[in-house]
Amino acid sequence: MIDLYYAPTPNGWKISIMLEELGLPYDVKPVNIRAGEQFSPEFLAVSPNNRIPAIVDHAPADGGAPFSAFETGAILIYLAEKTGRFLASDLRGRSTTIQWVMWQMAGLGPMLGQHGHFALYAAEKIPYAIERYRDEAARLYGVLDRQLAKTGAYVAGDYSIADIACFPWTMTHKAQGFTLDDYPNVKRWYAEVRARPQVQAGLAIGKFVKEPFDEESRKIMFGQRAKEVLGKK
Repeated sequence: MIDLYYAPTPNGWKISIMLEELGLPYDVKPVNIRAGEQFSPEFLAVSPNNRIPAIVDHAPADGGAPFSAFETGAILIYLAEKTGRFLASDLRGRSTTIQWVMWQMAGLGPMLGQHGHFALYAAEKIPYAIERYRDEAARLYGVLDRQLAKTGAYVAGDYSIADIACFPWTMTHKAQGFTLDDYPNVKRWYAEVRARPQVQAGLAIGKFVKEPFDEESRKIMFGQRAKEVLGKK
């Protein structure tokens, strides 16, 4: 059994989709990030960066004590290695897949996250910040589009953890004001991945956040309370 510490966000969806694709048994441990539960000692014990998601594997491959993992790229690689799925075993295929997972972790996710913050959530609209991150997000969509044109299929060739890493962040395209018509290869890939039953099942997990996104939630989510809470620990 795997414990999944989770909230329904693009990063959370990566791991719920992966677990559904693998068919591994897992137990969802909801973390209400709007209420600050990511700062609890219990959660910090498995995710010291106070970010969701994180996992605890109660049946690790080495047969030892339960093993915890945080950071979505690391979790995806861990689960792929545990099961021998969605990560090629040959040198070139494996490296290519991991390169694109790292690209998502370092580029696509952070840049779309920053654009979403400044364009959609920031109390003060800063034109320079919005333009800066929108331009970078558009550039990265272009990088993904060219890669998908090259493979003609999925991000690293065969369906893999690279697709599972990238897909949830592209789900934000409408909210962020992008159209996939500008990126025809991404549009084709997006439709194919979204149609997978396991992806649909992963996206349906844990729709438990019902609280309004009020000023207190804004402080918790965007740093003011984080400094206060973590400073006491």
